[in-house]
Amino acid sequence: MEISKTPLKRSKGLQSFSREHHQGLLLCWKIRKGFTKGVEKERIKRYADHLYKTNLLPHFKDEEKYVFRILGNDHNLVKKALAEHRRLIRLFENGKDTVRALSKIEEELEAHIRFEERVLFTEIQQVATPAQLQLVEEQHQEVEACEAWDDKFWR
Repeated sequence: MEISKTPLKRSKGLQSFSREHHQGLLLCWKIRKGFTKGVEKERIKRYADHLYKTNLLPHFKDEEKYVFRILGNDHNLVKKALAEHRRLIRLFENGKDTVRALSKIEEELEAHIRFEERVLFTEIQQVATPAQLQLVEEQHQEVEACEAWDDKFWR
């Protein structure tokens, strides 16, 4: 299966989730940048934990509450996304081996976001009614990007 390089046209009802995905991809980039620069793992972990609590966890909950229900929890793509949410939550909440956890978070979060954007959301857009997408748009309150973090270790 070949993945198209053309930007995906996202329905208005899912655009706020896609913007939040962009913030998740930025977290992955910042983790990689921190490792490359030799930044202390605790500094990276503090930022990752903050983003997890303020952005990612609410994002996961809203996807599960508003978006995934369009296909239903028994749909194979939704099952995969739910399993990945659980795995990412375990990685973030793992208190041991910070470097390994951050490495896995960086890898798995990026793969998860790419899956949702390229596969799951595409499927949802194909089957959702305009009313369903409108309802998602009305119900979801977009999570603010974390711009106020003082320790910009990635610079």
